[in-house]
Amino acid sequence: MRGGARSAQRSLAQIVLGFEVIVVFLGMLVIYGLKALPPATAFAAGGAVIVVMILTLALLRFRWAYAIGWLVQLAVIAGGFLVPAMFIVGIIFTAIWTWCMITGARLDRTPQQAADGAEGEPAEQTGNGPETRDDDTNGDHR
Repeated sequence: MRGGARSAQRSLAQIVLGFEVIVVFLGMLVIYGLKALPPATAFAAGGAVIVVMILTLALLRFRWAYAIGWLVQLAVIAGGFLVPAMFIVGIIFTAIWTWCMITGARLDRTPQQAADGAEGEPAEQTGNGPETRDDDTNGDHR
């Protein structure tokens, strides 16, 4: 991996989009099987969404790619107009995507805040290591 640690938000987004590619592929087959669209249209539209999702997976190193991720979520929800079950699938994936964006951003901020707080401040004693004291405070006075 180049460029240091990977963003938690990016990792979570890639996981969600990766699984969503599979679900969109299966949804495309359902749309074709139920004849909700002509075969060429079903495969072209489903394939286009899948290609956009795969490209977005590769482009998540850029902040603007997350906006494409949000648009993909809307596209999956819109699939519900063809197959009503896609409303449920789209809402579930949008909820997961939203959670990943919020939690990933929070996780990415936490190490930075810890690093900012550690600069110029003395380290806190946690009580987890041996302490050096002149008096014996452990109760063993032999």
